[in-house]
Amino acid sequence: MTLRNAACGPVRIELVDDHAVVRAGLRLLVETRHGWTVVAEAANTADAVAAAEREQPDIILLDLDLGPDRGLDCLPRLRHAAPAARVLILTGIRDSELHLQAVRLGAVGVVAKDTAAESLLKAIECVHAGETWLDRITTASLLSELAQGQRPKPPTADEARVSSLTAREREIVALVAEGLRNKESAERLRISEATVRHHLTSIFAKLAVTDRLGLAVYAFRHGLGAHQR
Repeated sequence: MTLRNAACGPVRIELVDDHAVVRAGLRLLVETRHGWTVVAEAANTADAVAAAEREQPDIILLDLDLGPDRGLDCLPRLRHAAPAARVLILTGIRDSELHLQAVRLGAVGVVAKDTAAESLLKAIECVHAGETWLDRITTASLLSELAQGQRPKPPTADEARVSSLTAREREIVALVAEGLRNKESAERLRISEATVRHHLTSIFAKLAVTDRLGLAVYAFRHGLGAHQR
């Protein structure tokens, strides 16, 4: 599968993993993509935060297990050090609750270390383009977490945004809330992926959200999910 260059521009990446051989392999993989470059490496949380502040990377690939350190503990500091960076968790830990905690702290995606190399590249591309990379279990857990509390009444501004959506845009919002990606949504609605992307661009602008996760949360809060209609 051939992937387009994310956002048609360079991607500056920081690698945070306590194993030098893993970082070396990731560097080789990442730099096979034209315009992608590793600008910093770190084996512990202190070096990771310092490098993020110094280099201001676009993407931070963060392992959750850094030997004596926990990647989760430095996530807020990384986001403070490099506010524009998108943090993508790359981990061998199969713990959905830990993944959920990482998302709560600001990570925009989780990739298992045993995933295919091409999937990791696709994940980097997606998060750099402003999307999220989460499996359905994590997405469902986030929405379930929201369900534990009382849904606030949408303010007038949000009512106006929701009312501006077309019928087709509402269908796509519901599918995103369900956890479907563009290809799956296109197949469900029998339209092209390009048409889905076009609608999402319009939806993001109308609802003032920046990515798919934000849209899924917005959909739940304002009754736009398929199960809420």
